Amino acid sequence: MIMIAAVILIACAVGLGLLRHRLHRTFAAPRVRESGEPDLPGVACRRVRIPTDNGKELCGWLLPAGRPAGSLVIMHGWGGNAFFLLPLAGILSTSGMNILLVDARNHGLSDGDGHSSLPKFAADLGHAVDWMRQQPEHAGPVALCGHSLGGAAALLTAADRGDIAAVISLATFAHPADMMRRFMRQARIPGWAAPLVLRYVERVIGRRYDDIAPVNTLCRLDCPVLMIHGDRDATVPVSDFEAMREKCAGPGWEFLLIPGAGHTSVGKFEAHAGDLLDFLERALASQ
Repeated sequence: MIMIAAVILIACAVGLGLLRHRLHRTFAAPRVRESGEPDLPGVACRRVRIPTDNGKELCGWLLPAGRPAGSLVIMHGWGGNAFFLLPLAGILSTSGMNILLVDARNHGLSDGDGHSSLPKFAADLGHAVDWMRQQPEHAGPVALCGHSLGGAAALLTAADRGDIAAVISLATFAHPADMMRRFMRQARIPGWAAPLVLRYVERVIGRRYDDIAPVNTLCRLDCPVLMIHGDRDATVPVSDFEAMREKCAGPGWEFLLIPGAGHTSVGKFEAHAGDLLDFLERALASQ
């Protein structure tokens, strides 16, 4: 009887180990490395390395302004890299701000470091902000801009720190648990396993979903925020954007829905660069 129980326990342990292995493989971020250097006519740029946790470094590109009105730190989304928002960065550099584009850990040319998560993206943004403040090129306030998970990280960073002048969030989901449920359906993870997976991932990342959800962190901010979404976004539904607008509507938050834009429609975002520049100008003027 004892032998049978031992065999059952071993089988369960092996099964759980295999399940954890599959989960980590399923939720691992794809790495797309930048090739070459940023090519923005008339805009100076240099590659930088930024220290972060566990002795790891982030790769970034700094576009210094001549007489900076502040600094804008930009973060890509899941599986992306700094070059994804490079066209938008070139336009935003006309705001007179330094622009710092950053690869999160496990992304682009930054160091690898275990799993990727919203709290880790936010930690990387925080280190990038601290690094930027120490550079001789920096002067004035610091603002954040992020796409998708990077946008959620920008909101979380601003909510946790309280020293961010403004946030621009592009195509950001409302709640990580809902986003994970959508992903699990696509990955064909059985419905009965979803609650177990959600609890396991919450333990791994070390923070409660409700505490880091953009629909909640947005409402905690006391700085100007511009939320931008495309009405053709098939990855993050417009209902997420509407949920955040309904819950956090107020004088400090602005919401822009772009017709015809999908989740990665950088060209559509570029077409509204004037709205982003106007927002940054007004946000910096209030500092």
